[in-house]
Amino acid sequence: MELRQLQYFVKVARKQHVTQAAEELHVAQSAVSRQIHQLEEELGVSLFVQKGRNLQLTPVGKLFLSRAEAVLTELERAVIEVREFLDPEVGEIRIGFPHSLGIYLLPTVVANFRQSHPNVKFKLRQGTYNSLIRDVKNGEIDLAFISPLPSRNEHVIGELLLQEEMYAIVPQGHVLADYNVIRLEQLKDEAFVMFSEEYSLRNIVLEACAKAGFVPRIGFEGEETDTIRGLVAAGMGVSLLPEMALTEISQLQPAKVRVIEPQVTRSVGLIHRSGEKLPLVAEVFQQFLLEFFNCKK
Repeated sequence: MELRQLQYFVKVARKQHVTQAAEELHVAQSAVSRQIHQLEEELGVSLFVQKGRNLQLTPVGKLFLSRAEAVLTELERAVIEVREFLDPEVGEIRIGFPHSLGIYLLPTVVANFRQSHPNVKFKLRQGTYNSLIRDVKNGEIDLAFISPLPSRNEHVIGELLLQEEMYAIVPQGHVLADYNVIRLEQLKDEAFVMFSEEYSLRNIVLEACAKAGFVPRIGFEGEETDTIRGLVAAGMGVSLLPEMALTEISQLQPAKVRVIEPQVTRSVGLIHRSGEKLPLVAEVFQQFLLEFFNCKK
């Protein structure tokens, strides 16, 4: 069975007339009739019956038409996807990100990229550290912002984009709220509002507290930076958050204080599948990000 046979069959089925179908296909009527006849012979059924000057689909012809149309539609979609893969101006970028980077960083870089590439589409997926690595590995997304950048992983590789400072946040009116800087040790007797275990920011806070000589007492847990901020602002405890997560001003606003001894930072990287070429549009976006953050590849 040939693709041309399916194309001719669908056209004849839609026009219900061989001559009209041949005119639209820009081929001879005899060529269309021959392809339809060969298709019927291969299938062992009659797809059409003559009804006056027109052709009418048989019951099995109607069944075959629905399948043939589906095949041709999928083929057309595949051709479009291949063209988009090769064209950095019309393709789709599938990118993942953690919630903490979706507040400021992701909208900023997408907006800047679209200034010079307005027709590129973005398919976004939010996830946790492990789920983003898994989605990149499985090919469900092409790129992912991630924090921290994985040091060793056989399935994904990446580049460091930036190091971001993390700040202590405390309720307004807290004894430390008006300080310019504090030592992390000064929070050792406070209840901490922490991220859940699947979030990498939790480990950063735990490791920083360990360096400061204490284990934080966890009062509450949350899964998004907005939740952490709100709970701290409501007086439920203290926490550490990345600077980008504190750019937005809200009604419930905690006080932000720089931390020293130790200074707490997180790395933000961009990962993709190892040993596999990115779609061209994703490769262009990757290069844009490296230049945007002044990185060297």
